Amino acid sequence: MTASTAPLAGKTALVTGASAGIGWATAIALAHQGANLVVTARREERLRQLCAEIEALGTKAVFYAGDAAEENTASQSIALAIANFGHLDIVINNAGAGNYKNLIDTSVEEYDSLMDANMKSGFLFSRFAAPLFIEQKSGTILFISSVAGLQGIGGEAVYCASKFAQIGFAQSLDAELRKHGIKVGSICPGGVKSEFGLGRGRTEEYIRSSHMMEPQEVAEAIVFACLQPPNVRIPQMTVRHMG
Repeated sequence: MTASTAPLAGKTALVTGASAGIGWATAIALAHQGANLVVTARREERLRQLCAEIEALGTKAVFYAGDAAEENTASQSIALAIANFGHLDIVINNAGAGNYKNLIDTSVEEYDSLMDANMKSGFLFSRFAAPLFIEQKSGTILFISSVAGLQGIGGEAVYCASKFAQIGFAQSLDAELRKHGIKVGSICPGGVKSEFGLGRGRTEEYIRSSHMMEPQEVAEAIVFACLQPPNVRIPQMTVRHMG
C-alpha cells in the first residue's frame, strides 16, 4: 500500500498536542493511512521533527506552534490546513494535561490550567472546524478523553472533572452536528506510557514499570474510529491495557 492508495489518501487531519505521546503516535499512524497532517503543540522543534518523519512516509505535513487553549492557535492551525491542503476532514482533540492531586493540594491556578488544557482546547478547535465541516457536510471530530472521564477516581477530582466535561461536550456535539454528516466521538484510554503526568503524580520509574499502554497502541484505536464507513460512527470507545 502506497500513500496515494491508502484509505485516508487525500484527507487532511489536524492533531493537537502532537509533540509527544498519543498525539505524536496518532499523527504518524494517520500518515501511514495516507492522510496529510496539520500538527500543533507548543514545542516547535518537536513539531519540525514530527513533520519530517511524516513526510518520509510519503504524505505532507505542516505545523503551528502554540498553546491549544488559545483562540489564535486554533484559528491559525485550521487556516493552515485550508491554505496548504484546501480542506480539513479530521480533528483529533488530543491536547491535554494531567494533574493527580488531592483536592486540598490543588490550587485555583492548577484548576484553571487543567480545564484550559483539557476542555477549552477542544472547544476552540471544534468551534473553528465546525463551520467548515457543516459546509462540506462531512468531518470527524474526536476527543481523546480518558477512563477518568467515565468514573471518578480518588485523588484526581479536577482531572476527572475535565475529562467528564470532554465526554459531555462530545455527546452534545454529536447530537448537534450529526444531521450535517459530521461524526463526533470520544476515545477513553486507560493509562499510557508517556510524559503526560510526569511531575504531576507520576514518576519515570512508575511509568516504565507499569502495565500501561504504549501511545502507538492507543493511536491504532483512534485511527480505527477515523476509518469507519460514512454511515458508521463511534460515539465512544474505551481502550484498556491487559494488566
